[in-house]
Amino acid sequence: MRMIDQEYMRHPCKGQRQMVSYLERQGIYVNRKRIKRLMKNMGLEALSPKPRTTIPSKENRVFPYLLRGLEITKPDHVWCSDITYIPMIHGYLYLCAVMDWHSRYVISWRLSNSMDTEFVLDTLEEALDKGRPEIFNTDQGSQFTSRDFTSKLLDASVEISMDGRGRATDNVFIERLWRTVKYEEVYLKEYASGVETYSSLKRFFDYYDYDRPHQGLGNQTPWEVYRPRGRKRPAGAI
Repeated sequence: MRMIDQEYMRHPCKGQRQMVSYLERQGIYVNRKRIKRLMKNMGLEALSPKPRTTIPSKENRVFPYLLRGLEITKPDHVWCSDITYIPMIHGYLYLCAVMDWHSRYVISWRLSNSMDTEFVLDTLEEALDKGRPEIFNTDQGSQFTSRDFTSKLLDASVEISMDGRGRATDNVFIERLWRTVKYEEVYLKEYASGVETYSSLKRFFDYYDYDRPHQGLGNQTPWEVYRPRGRKRPAGAI
């Protein structure tokens, strides 16, 4: 599963057949049925450069995409959220994050052993405790289209935007975040437990938000762009 995840991050258009061929070239012979099951468990599907943690629900309302052609020039204009897969030595977890689009600042994040709506709601509630965006963008996954999730945003007077089906570029910055998290943290580690995973990711996100300069931000950190008026970093940040 770890090798599948790494190859998928490099070449997200690969489906089950191509993944079987890739593993065979690495000396690992696994039939397609097993690869199909593993990729399903991991939430991966070769539809677009996007983890298939996007499982739509026909019963839930889908909102239009509001960001096309929109110039985003300030913090808290647009927030975005997504879910990705985190491998451990034994098993895996799911990671959800809320990020400010303009500054790349990760406002909140949560780990879970399942892709239920509850942990996505917890991530959203923590973010809303810290501020309010004008627009909140997600994919069309059932967690994000659920009534509990959308009503919380609407009650906070936040406009809801959702990616078009199969359009990973609609939420491009959080896709870049996942790539950074995996190549600079996850793939370099072998997490032995959920506790170890959480502790290591916390150190990484503190580093990412407060100490890692981004070329796209003029070599400033996300926090420096998100809160440019001299506000101190939150208590507990490393």
